[in-house]
Amino acid sequence: MCETSVIIDKDGEQQVFMRDVISITPMGDKLLLVDLFGEQKQVKAEFKELKLLDHMVILTPKE
Repeated sequence: MCETSVIIDKDGEQQVFMRDVISITPMGDKLLLVDLFGEQKQVKAEFKELKLLDHMVILTPKE
């Protein structure tokens, strides 16, 4: 399976925001995340790091 976990890194503290993400789409100043079950979340953040082998996307919040 190729799902990924989306992590928010705020001031060096990392917290899982969403698991089993299959799609990330830029929507203006936000990112639209969709998981394996169709649940959707939007987050005002930008990419910090993509760890493809670890199935992790690390984001930092936008002010």
